[in-house]
Amino acid sequence: MTAFGRAQLHTGTGEVVCEIRSVNHRYLEVSIRLPEGLNGLEGLIRERFSAALFRGKVDCQVVWRKAPTDVGVVVDEHLAAEVVRAAEVVRAAHAALAPLSVADVLRWPGVVSARPAPALDEPVARACEQALAGLVDHRRREGGRLAHGLREKLDLMDAEAAALRGLVAAGLESLRERLRARVRTFEQPLDPGRLEQEVLLVTQRGDIEEEVERLAIHVAEARSTLEEAGPVGRRLDFLMQELNREANTIASKSSSTRVSSVAVALKVLIEQMREQVQNIE
Repeated sequence: MTAFGRAQLHTGTGEVVCEIRSVNHRYLEVSIRLPEGLNGLEGLIRERFSAALFRGKVDCQVVWRKAPTDVGVVVDEHLAAEVVRAAEVVRAAHAALAPLSVADVLRWPGVVSARPAPALDEPVARACEQALAGLVDHRRREGGRLAHGLREKLDLMDAEAAALRGLVAAGLESLRERLRARVRTFEQPLDPGRLEQEVLLVTQRGDIEEEVERLAIHVAEARSTLEEAGPVGRRLDFLMQELNREANTIASKSSSTRVSSVAVALKVLIEQMREQVQNIE
């Protein structure tokens, strides 16, 4: 499901920014990019994502922005002063020696050292938690809108199923009459009992009543699934397959243009729903 979450935390030495994006995907696939030296947090972040999300291709990026006033090195001023005093003592005894430059003093071992890296584990973890909460909220709102659209399409499918029920009985009787009319054109009359047997076999092959009932059951199950808490996407995926199977069977059995037309309308609705279901967790 397409969604976005962002969090920005300020610390004494800079700020942590976490951005999370998700797009549609059948399963959960998480990619995490962390600042150098914080790769040890990836397992914890991935674990929290897996607990909160069930589908989607998720991309998480964390950036550490050091404050402009934060100096990256530390100067040991006491040691630098000792080096300068020692150099002056030596130069007093040896006038030919050149005086020390600032660069000479800074190159002296221990005068300059790198500032210890700030502890970022906790702020990075908090930023990821906040961004993840925003992403989940975004997905929840989008999921609500998608569920509303699916319910509307399920209502349309109920109406189509009701139309099919009205066409089933009339269609079977029309089929029987066409068969009897065709038989009456034969030069050699058929045995009435055999005729009825053949008519029964043909009408049974064209009977779609069971498919219509199963279609209604799957529609009711899909509507019930949408009311459940937690992930429902895969269950809806399965129901779309079952609905499509029934619609295909109805279309293949149909001997009526009206029934065929309804079957096509059903397949269009099912395909539209199938595309939307891919976006539901």
